[in-house]
Amino acid sequence: MPTLSVNVDHIATLRKARGAKEPDPVAVALRAELSGADGITVHLREDRRHIQDKDVFLLKNTMKTKFNLELAATKEMLSIALEVKPDMVTLVPEKRQELTTEGGLDVRTHADHLKKFVATLRDGGIHVNLFIDPAPEAVKASHKIGSNGVEIHTGLYAEARGEAATEAELKKIYDAAALSKRIGMKTHAGHGLDYRNIVPIAAMPEIDEFAVGFSIMARSVYTGIEEAVREMKRLIMGGRG
Repeated sequence: MPTLSVNVDHIATLRKARGAKEPDPVAVALRAELSGADGITVHLREDRRHIQDKDVFLLKNTMKTKFNLELAATKEMLSIALEVKPDMVTLVPEKRQELTTEGGLDVRTHADHLKKFVATLRDGGIHVNLFIDPAPEAVKASHKIGSNGVEIHTGLYAEARGEAATEAELKKIYDAAALSKRIGMKTHAGHGLDYRNIVPIAAMPEIDEFAVGFSIMARSVYTGIEEAVREMKRLIMGGRG
């Protein structure tokens, strides 16, 4: 059965815009959880542009579902992850100037560093995913360094225009997901997924979990977080048939 992890980073972005205490990403995460989210995701960035350390610790102590912590493979973030002990860590590339994560990890280039990082997290009892582009070599490299699974970057699919371009990106995602599943890794997908484009991805039985953030937060402005989560969950389940 496919699952939905809701990213609440943008609630923290709104809070940061006024330097205020509200809205509270932890409170929104709890409402999302009560509305059917199977997990909550946050990205603790090195510049702390939205999610703060205290949010991470509060989420760990209050979540009843799976807590996924996205972070860069740095010494500081490793220390935080081992202290927090989320259910899952997703390692992502990170640039200070980017608005959002722009692409997958270059696992092959950084294999030695990532292998040690992944091993330390796994020794700490944490499931590890690598955020990768939909490419066979990235899947194989992730498996080789000992990752539990991968999250396939769906951004180029979300940005594709025209049937041919969209179908080409869907095929890349499917091929990567099928390979990941075949070699025994957990397979997730995320980035740019919304209410208009989720169904073709949700229809892929090789994908175990979908990470959706911005579109749910944006929809919640109109419908409230509860209905926004329920609607996304219905689309995912409907896509799976």
